[in-house]
Amino acid sequence: MVELSGQRLEASAGEIEQAEQRLGFLLLPQFSMMAFFSAVEPLRIANRIAGRALYDWTLIGLGGGPVTASNGMTLLVDHPMEDVRNLPWLAVCSGFDPELWIGHGLSAWLNRLDQGGCCIGALDTGAVVLAEAGLLRGHTVTLHWETLPTFNERYPSIRTCDELFLLEERRFFCAGGAAAMDMTLEMIARRHGMALAVDVSEQLIHDRLRSRTDQQRMSLVRRLGTHQPRLVDAVALMESHLETPLPLAEIARRSRVSSRQLQRLFADVLGTSPSAYYLSLRLKRAAQLLKDTDLDVLAIGLSCGFGSASSFSRAFRRAFGTAPQAFRHHG
Repeated sequence: MVELSGQRLEASAGEIEQAEQRLGFLLLPQFSMMAFFSAVEPLRIANRIAGRALYDWTLIGLGGGPVTASNGMTLLVDHPMEDVRNLPWLAVCSGFDPELWIGHGLSAWLNRLDQGGCCIGALDTGAVVLAEAGLLRGHTVTLHWETLPTFNERYPSIRTCDELFLLEERRFFCAGGAAAMDMTLEMIARRHGMALAVDVSEQLIHDRLRSRTDQQRMSLVRRLGTHQPRLVDAVALMESHLETPLPLAEIARRSRVSSRQLQRLFADVLGTSPSAYYLSLRLKRAAQLLKDTDLDVLAIGLSCGFGSASSFSRAFRRAFGTAPQAFRHHG
């Protein structure tokens, strides 16, 4: 049995804790190596700059064997899950298909740690594991922007947001990728002061400390390659109304252009019509839900603004060359 003691995550106002903090990282098969390294490297650098061990971490697996990440690289773990009984802080690191590993005694183990006072959080899609374990009631969750729609469909009662990271007393979440670095830098700042966090950030050639409210995605201006504000407004409206599509006349009105001007903007800048662009957004969302959830085809069609399974299937087949059900199995 392994017991890892440590201090709580957050220092009180005006107080900088100096005791070594013990951390655990649960690596699930196909975990995101990018998110994991982005979380660990700031801790290593903080130790080096401080000249002593501010943080110590251990790697945990479902079993005792090596764990392969989504990029094909393999890491050795220090302990199998069943040997870890007491832990002050744990990050669940996952990537593709995290729900596949729920039935390995994982939920019961996580609940035992939670009952023992462990601060439990998630990198990337690890929030799915915590949701399945029943550990997210009353909490707000953030995930990678691409995963959020799927998570919202699967767990409609859990509050979500699109922030880079969230740090609570007993829970923490980050959107994955480089956002794990921003979350860890914030943890360092809270525990050991902003000066150390800035020094670590500079060592990482991380040009600024991003706050949790910074955007996950590149701005629409950059994604669309245009500074045309009316077009940007129109696309933003489309992206935020996929389940109940707005009439194009309403999009034009809210974007402060005529319907004819809206048609011209899309044709000139994006090379397509507003209706075709809007439809492509809804179908991309549907394709994502088909890959990432077990929702039936009708439910997915309705959640993407289609009035029936047949109208959804026709539009999907025209766009992807195959029926939704076939795409789910072979897409």
